Amino acid sequence: MSLYERLKERAAQGRPVRVGVVGAGQMGAGLICQMELMAGMQAVAVADIAPERATGAYAVAGVPDDVIVAASDADVAATAIEEGKRVTLTNAAILAAIPNLDIIVEATGIPDVGAQVAWDAILNRKHVVQMNVETDATVGYILRRMAKAAGVVYTLTIGDEPGAAKGLYDFARTLGFEIVCVGKGKNNPLDRTATPESCAKKAAQKDMSPKMLTSFVDGTKTMVEMTSLGNGIGFVPDVRGMHGPQASPKTLSRVFVPKADGGVLNSTHVVEYALGSVAPGVFLIFTTNQPKILKDLRYLSMGPGPYYSLYRPYHLTSLETPISIARAVLKGETTLATDQPPVAETVTVAKRDLKAGEQVDGIGGFTVYGIIEKADVARDENLLPIGLASGCTLVNDVPQDTPIRYADVELNESLTICHLRRLQDQMIRTVSA
Repeated sequence: MSLYERLKERAAQGRPVRVGVVGAGQMGAGLICQMELMAGMQAVAVADIAPERATGAYAVAGVPDDVIVAASDADVAATAIEEGKRVTLTNAAILAAIPNLDIIVEATGIPDVGAQVAWDAILNRKHVVQMNVETDATVGYILRRMAKAAGVVYTLTIGDEPGAAKGLYDFARTLGFEIVCVGKGKNNPLDRTATPESCAKKAAQKDMSPKMLTSFVDGTKTMVEMTSLGNGIGFVPDVRGMHGPQASPKTLSRVFVPKADGGVLNSTHVVEYALGSVAPGVFLIFTTNQPKILKDLRYLSMGPGPYYSLYRPYHLTSLETPISIARAVLKGETTLATDQPPVAETVTVAKRDLKAGEQVDGIGGFTVYGIIEKADVARDENLLPIGLASGCTLVNDVPQDTPIRYADVELNESLTICHLRRLQDQMIRTVSA
């Protein structure tokens, strides 16, 4: 039975998939609207520190005002949901304690919030769709291990590039092709010095947060996304920061191949990104040495070979996320998660000359950007993961474009993500011993 048929059946039975959403910004609001168009799935509880955002997201989705209620208690929220109401909350921790939710979606984009929400949900044995890839790139491995131990699903979403690219990977791997490279397009020109101030005008034109746009322009978002993808499939960056050449859908199979064959890669089984018209899509490069298959691929207009590209020209972010929600709840399936010790890391780099005593403002800010590196290199060099950077205080000067080490900062010990990362590091040492 297809997902659509299963959801229709749930709708007919009057028991839709009940979704809790944390974060009613651009991504969360889009998700809520999309679910309102669907059979058998509803956002029944929305948590945001700004209550007007939660009620506003419901309103934009067409939910009548008279069924929206504010709650500050899990029992009150549960009763309201049973009565067919939609609940708003300002405390995301309460969401995990609501017994009649099937799944929680984290959509804030704040690494520590993403860690806390996932932690709370898993402890309450609820499935988690993690739209917060920044969290996943930092502590996704331990969250996945916790979820499996609790008998629930922890997964990224098919709506973001890592999940969309994983779909291509699963297709090619299942068919037995040799996969060379998996990646995404980047549609903003790369500017490592971008700040919320320099991005403010364009962000206003796009009706988005300047901080979010900054994380796109300075490359951090791409690095984090490919870190989560790499960790999920066991692929590393070819070089620190990846190559990021110009490419188009037609040139992918010539660019992202080994240097010996005219491409940019030193090795295979790597994650990458392309500047230019590949965005907003994702891609995969594969090859085979089977003569009949090579002949058939040429016949099927896949190109002269021996390298071929699979290209998905879109990803629909929050609008596509209900597919991952349905897979998790109805089939117990994972879109993308890290089941083996991570092989990639997004490390923290000084965006400008930083002085001892300064506080780091984190992803999309004025002080640092992220860059992907092999996890073992990051460990050997004691490099600070970008997901732990927010709120750190520098104890050493760090020149512009220099990676920041753990020894250069005092961590913000109040963050849940810091404690989870310590547990994850210890777990990895134990697994590797």
